[in-house]
Amino acid sequence: MDPNTVKRLNQINRDFYRATAAEFDATRQTAWPGWERLLEAIPLPIESALDLGCGNGRFALFLAARQRRPFQYIGIDSDPDLLRRARQQLAALSQVSFRLIQRDLVLDEPLRERAQLTVLFGLIHHVPGLARRQELLRAAADCVSPGGYLAFACWRFYERERFRGRIVPSPADIAVERHDYLLDWRRGDRALRYCHYVDDEEHQQLIAATGLSVIADYRADGAEEDLNRYTVLRK
Repeated sequence: MDPNTVKRLNQINRDFYRATAAEFDATRQTAWPGWERLLEAIPLPIESALDLGCGNGRFALFLAARQRRPFQYIGIDSDPDLLRRARQQLAALSQVSFRLIQRDLVLDEPLRERAQLTVLFGLIHHVPGLARRQELLRAAADCVSPGGYLAFACWRFYERERFRGRIVPSPADIAVERHDYLLDWRRGDRALRYCHYVDDEEHQQLIAATGLSVIADYRADGAEEDLNRYTVLRK
């Protein structure tokens, strides 16, 4: 995908979260069921977690509710409003030492952080271009400390009629790739977001890009418990 298209699609999402941060935060207050299954593969306690595309920080809240031992948490997101909401929530957790970083994971400098557990939840479908998605997974794997874990989930929205009904035509001058879509947001203010559907073939390519060993792979979340495909890997 050419750089100008990447920037335009990425800007659509930055504008989307700027417009919908309050509504998005309100609908993202509970843990995904798939996170519970994650802990079947990753023994607690953990010492550190890196959350790429952290939003309002709810994954840190999830971990804090399931282990008493203190841990370090680094959350990275491009939206300042969601990071502000994350900071408010995490400040109340005495066992969490946290650092929140505003960074565009599509366009900004490479990752340099390190953690025992690195996660990408609700992020990959917002990354334009197959090459960039693969590079992000490689970079995320590099962030994992030896013996640590990487977990990512891909949103399988295109398999649901209700999400296909929200697809709107892409502008004619944007050269999107296969399975790239613009979806209409229908809570509060109307807004568009760029989303990519990762099918099974591409999911395997993303796994291969990490260079790590798969220890769990499953579907979870949503009414039919299969809206996200999760993969958990170990370094």
